[in-house]
Amino acid sequence: MQQAFRASIFHCLSDPGPRADKGAVEHFHDGLLVVEDGRITQVGAADQLLPALPDGVRLEDYSGKLIVPGLIDCHVHFSQVDIIASYGEQLLDWLNRYAYPAEMNFSDEEHARSVADFFLDELLANGTTTAAVFATVYPQSVDALFTAAEDRNMRLIAGKVLMDQHCPDELRDDPESAYDDSKALIEKWHGKGRLGYAITPRFALTSSEEQLAAAGRLAKEYPDTWIHTHLAENQQEVDQIAEQFPWSRSYLDVYDHFGLLRERAMYAHCLHLDDTDRSIMATKGAAGAFCPTSNLFLGSGLFDLDAMTDAGVRVGLATDVGGGTSMSMLRTMSEGYKILHLQGQSLPASRAFYLATLGAAEALYLDEHIGNFVPGKEADFIVLDAAGSAMSARVAQNRPRRSMSCYLR
Repeated sequence: MQQAFRASIFHCLSDPGPRADKGAVEHFHDGLLVVEDGRITQVGAADQLLPALPDGVRLEDYSGKLIVPGLIDCHVHFSQVDIIASYGEQLLDWLNRYAYPAEMNFSDEEHARSVADFFLDELLANGTTTAAVFATVYPQSVDALFTAAEDRNMRLIAGKVLMDQHCPDELRDDPESAYDDSKALIEKWHGKGRLGYAITPRFALTSSEEQLAAAGRLAKEYPDTWIHTHLAENQQEVDQIAEQFPWSRSYLDVYDHFGLLRERAMYAHCLHLDDTDRSIMATKGAAGAFCPTSNLFLGSGLFDLDAMTDAGVRVGLATDVGGGTSMSMLRTMSEGYKILHLQGQSLPASRAFYLATLGAAEALYLDEHIGNFVPGKEADFIVLDAAGSAMSARVAQNRPRRSMSCYLR
């Protein structure tokens, strides 16, 4: 079935950063997006495409609104949605005081299902149609999340958290169970519809060398899975990693040693890295998730986008709820602007959208499917309505935001 959608249309064809060419973005003030069987067939100016539409094509008119690709959240915790912005701690204390107690509740399957439904509905309400998501140590939490995503036809990457030390006993697995449970979940969910599995050690601090080695075995056995973990978020964390792995050159080197540094590896935060780390990440095809609201709220540090870009590291934007303070990628873009401005860097609106659309898709190796409106890609987009803002006059001129609707293949 063929459909057409008329509105102002914006998408990125490449990174509109400092070295961008003039063709990095496309904007059609009065545009038309043509879809057939859930895939993009044409995008362009409405006055050029409308006359060629076959008779009987259903046309949905969103004139005065803005169509952009569905937003992509590169790192978020569904188990922490009820503790968003819990007050007053830096990372390690925050985990012990808020995150771990919340995650213990996910041993209850009904609780996991209820939160998964709420969490995904909130993502969609905020225009996020794809996400890389931490579940919990409990396999049933992964089942609940994937089931809810499958019901909504969302593109989702998720996995069971691996932790066997430096965490509450209720949240511990062991190297063998971590491997066995993850393997069973991979076989059950990976590649099913629009779902993908991520091997998910929480961070190197909460995994023994034996468990990291088991995760590395899984990564080798299933090379088309993702790896999703945290890296160099907090200086105290980095210092403890150096004590726990005295043989390592750096935090990143720990992951590399165990075979957890490769394409499809997504590392959240990446704040306390050196040039060697960034160079190795780029060479091996790994990506960093820029999490501005959580980095500010937990006092973790400032993400250096210029250094990552100069090194050639793939970067996508992320909310990191619940340390992050909003599930809105638009608000997250705003906070990213502030973090970079503090460092004498800039984040124009076009590049902010790139980091939440095509750039995020590239970081997750999903750009053959989503991220922009190149013909053949999935018709995964949202409609932004400037009138949804209380400051609609200002917003209409400069930065459309909510309200929005989503269209998923």
